[in-house]
Amino acid sequence: MRREHADALRELKATVKDIDKTLSAQVERLDRQFLARRTWSYGPWRERFADHPLVGTLARRLIWTVAGIPVLFDGGDMRDLAGDPVHARPDAEVGLWHPVGREREEIAAWRERLEACGVTQPFKQAHREVYPLTEAERTTATYSNRFAGHILRQHQFHALAAVRGWRNKLRLSVDDSLPPAVRELPQWGLRAEYWIEADDTGDHYGDTTGSGSYLRLRTDQVRFYPIDAPPNHAHCTGGAYTMLRRSGQHHVDPLPLAGIPELVLSEVLRDVDLFVGVASVGNDPAWADGGPQGRFRDYWTSYGFGELGASAETRRALLERLVPRLAVADRCTVEGRFLHVRGELHTYKIHLGSGNILMSPNDQYLCIVPKTEAAPDTGYLPYEGDRTLAVILSKALLLADDSSITDPTITSQIRG
Repeated sequence: MRREHADALRELKATVKDIDKTLSAQVERLDRQFLARRTWSYGPWRERFADHPLVGTLARRLIWTVAGIPVLFDGGDMRDLAGDPVHARPDAEVGLWHPVGREREEIAAWRERLEACGVTQPFKQAHREVYPLTEAERTTATYSNRFAGHILRQHQFHALAAVRGWRNKLRLSVDDSLPPAVRELPQWGLRAEYWIEADDTGDHYGDTTGSGSYLRLRTDQVRFYPIDAPPNHAHCTGGAYTMLRRSGQHHVDPLPLAGIPELVLSEVLRDVDLFVGVASVGNDPAWADGGPQGRFRDYWTSYGFGELGASAETRRALLERLVPRLAVADRCTVEGRFLHVRGELHTYKIHLGSGNILMSPNDQYLCIVPKTEAAPDTGYLPYEGDRTLAVILSKALLLADDSSITDPTITSQIRG
């Protein structure tokens, strides 16, 4: 092929690369439609989504509401939760199904339906985390501290924020002020803010890149404002946020969280949970020493082995269903915050939030760093995009047969 059809092969590889990029962009676009409040008439929706040769590979794995009826594709047919075919008029309204406001029984039933059909969704939908208002947030009233006090890798956070539709500017070691990370929601007339500041507590030069941008951020409150409210700013190196008002503008107070639509609050907090879950230094197995000067050791320990957040709780619920189907099911149990794995040499506890591992007999830390960014192959999963889940499962499969491990970086730890 390379010799006789070099041009055709080169063109094919370029097409595959373009398809991968397009699908990744379409996954993010579809995932953001919940907050965009988009609906379509059935006819155009079939053409642009369900029957589209490329986007259809994503759309047919999602749950839609057609004239108010939730449906999932089964083969070429739309079927409701009971498995009955659904037929729609050309002008019927179509939108994406979301678990907010749905009964628990319905959500559980859709999850079971996906598994029964062997459908892997392109992102979390039936298994999507929901973030209702907490009592602590009712007390603080106008802000959420649910994701405050974390240490994030700035550049990873910055890239992920852009993908999720947030505007953010890198914190530099300069005398300037910047707004928080912001997501504007014009369909709702709202602006969400995630207050962040540079981690400027250590060696000034050791905590920045060669271009002067800080390596890490510290996180604070999540707030909501009317979309046209004056912007808040804080110094690049940290400090209190203040509202910058132009001539004639009045101060605008943050909006009470109790008045934010349930879907908006949930989706914004889900984004922020994602930022923390991906970019926190606490989920880096190589940071057991606490990072520079060891000053993040307490944070790394509390995050890496602490209480589970909403995304980790979703992971836990799924693992309780998946573990009994594993080839090593007799060696694995889900208990509390951990997946327990019984090997030949030790018993291991894999944290369901970070994927970090503790090893018997004294909860000794076991460092296993995934070798690639690609998620390992662990068999059927009901959704894509949760690399931590795949890593937890691959570690469980590895450690259940720990006597066969040959990697010296691991055997030096488990064999002492």
